[in-house]
Amino acid sequence: MRGVKILERALSAIPIMLGVCIVVFLFMRLIPGDPVDIMLGEASNVTQEEIERLRAQFNLDDPIHVQLATYLGRVLRGDLGYSISRSASVGNLILEALPATVELALSSITVALIIAVPLGIITAVKHRSIVDRGSMAASFLGISMPAFWLGIVLILIFAVELKWLPTAGRAAYGFAPRHVTGLYVLDSILTWDLPALKDSVRHLIMPSIALGAGPAAVLTRVIRSSMLEVMRKDYVTFARAKGVAEWAVIIKHVFRNALIPAVTVTGLEIGSLLGGNMVVETIFAWPGMGRLVVDGIFSRDYPLVQGAVMVYGFTFVTVNLIADILYTWLNPRLTFGEKV
Repeated sequence: MRGVKILERALSAIPIMLGVCIVVFLFMRLIPGDPVDIMLGEASNVTQEEIERLRAQFNLDDPIHVQLATYLGRVLRGDLGYSISRSASVGNLILEALPATVELALSSITVALIIAVPLGIITAVKHRSIVDRGSMAASFLGISMPAFWLGIVLILIFAVELKWLPTAGRAAYGFAPRHVTGLYVLDSILTWDLPALKDSVRHLIMPSIALGAGPAAVLTRVIRSSMLEVMRKDYVTFARAKGVAEWAVIIKHVFRNALIPAVTVTGLEIGSLLGGNMVVETIFAWPGMGRLVVDGIFSRDYPLVQGAVMVYGFTFVTVNLIADILYTWLNPRLTFGEKV
């Protein structure tokens, strides 16, 4: 029965992805500027015939509904098109950039969880104490700080002034590990390349903190409020009355049940980190999907932006599907897809 529910939820993502594809296709056409004009620049020796031939090559001379039908047909065949600005397959460009974005998103959510889980537990246990009030003030600060602003501040302090960390990129020249998965940290571990591992981690620190600070603040507040609510439940009082050790009550009874709302927020934050890191990737010259999309928007590269947004949408839906599955593991009394 649970497998059927999972299949139904997965199939329900199809119309969502179709809607995302159509909306992005139409909105890209509303942006001022012609991609052919941008490609040719200010070249004066280009004839009208060459312009028309280039427009025909990318189906830009067809009516918009014909362009949409052609694009959807290609997507159904697994063809995301051909980049106008980079003269390469959109699928290949995305495959090259995706590991960098995934690595940055995973490291950012790891930073967020390392901060939020212990802090959320401590603030709930020490409710209304100085620690609780100080942590909540810090979480307000974390939510209020834009990631791009925090990234610039980190660069100024740790790269420019202290010179502890590199300012940009994924690895210094000559330190990139041998390609296995495309995730530099994991590839460094798999190939036992310690210099590459050290260099990759150093390049990850600042962008991960810049992106992870906001989710850390949100998750801290969610875990704290969920634990405070669970602590008032009868089964927690009963466990304490039986003489169960306080740490066991907090971890086994309170924390596990308080994780259910946190899983929801974590899934949403991972989707946001994968799709909302464009500015941070640009600041740190991180060669991921964010920079790819920004460059595609500026060059009016319709196929590139549409393909990248499709991947973002698919990833977001998949992460939330995984979060739904985790609900039933954390609380078997819930049916699949039911929220608390």
